[in-house]
Amino acid sequence: MAEPWWAVLAAPVLLTVFAVLSVAGDALLDAAGAGRPVSVGAAAGRLRDVARLLVAQPRRTPAADVLLVRIGAAVVPVSAVLAVLVVPFGGAAAADLSVGVVWFNAMEVVTWAGLWMAGWGQNAVFCLVGGYRHVAQGLAYELPLMFALIAAATGAESLRVGAIAAAQQEQGLWFAVWMPVAFAAYLAGVLAFSFVGPFAYPVGADVAGGVLGELSGPDRLLLLAGRRLWLAAGAAMAVPLFLGGGAGPDVLPGWAWSAVKTAAVLAFLLGVRRRLPVLRADRYVEFAWVVLIPLTIAQALVPALVVLNR
Repeated sequence: MAEPWWAVLAAPVLLTVFAVLSVAGDALLDAAGAGRPVSVGAAAGRLRDVARLLVAQPRRTPAADVLLVRIGAAVVPVSAVLAVLVVPFGGAAAADLSVGVVWFNAMEVVTWAGLWMAGWGQNAVFCLVGGYRHVAQGLAYELPLMFALIAAATGAESLRVGAIAAAQQEQGLWFAVWMPVAFAAYLAGVLAFSFVGPFAYPVGADVAGGVLGELSGPDRLLLLAGRRLWLAAGAAMAVPLFLGGGAGPDVLPGWAWSAVKTAAVLAFLLGVRRRLPVLRADRYVEFAWVVLIPLTIAQALVPALVVLNR
């Protein structure tokens, strides 16, 4: 069946909306944590920073590779938008690829290159350290994330994202229920490729902001927007992979249930990122290779055995 004409724009538009909501939600949580009144003004103040960055004069370090920095900063938000094209809202996806899971993972890996280029091109020690921190962190979270994606795809016997959501509706059970390790590893991966919360090591205060240390103006805005867009994209992808897609009571259409579930996952991620300390990459690498990878491999075997016994 042909997708509605608005499907091409729906996913990127909703992604942007959720990214803006995440910024506003963080501002409200910051106000509540500091004992200030929680109001619309608190959220609006954070959004006004966008306008300031747009008109701010760029700051450059000596001998910086400006083109490399700008390409790197642009790659992060662009790859997030491209990744969400395969995410169905209800039954409609902008690009219903037969290898949608692989496409999403490939776009996420592209952010590695973008963040590293943004750090390298600034010709500053702390920025370069931040770029390499993301690469080191990626070596830890990527394999558990891939095995989590494989577990969901195996359970549906398909790499098409829409088919994975449909399989959960047919089975009458969300994959998050009988693949809890994969779901948890996936959510950890979302925080990691968004480099926020416990995975904010590449932009840590101990290296003066890392990759973001010398960025200013529109370049800084692009990278900050990329973090939020990836956080929203990860939350949106969790819905068809583990939460049954747009399935729900008939009181809402499928696309609305997808949006509600995405908002719920995003709210959970925002809560988690405020409660966990920043993890050093070397310690997370050790935890990932000793604990997470064996667990996610074992988790991926569960749907494989189920499928073989059908």
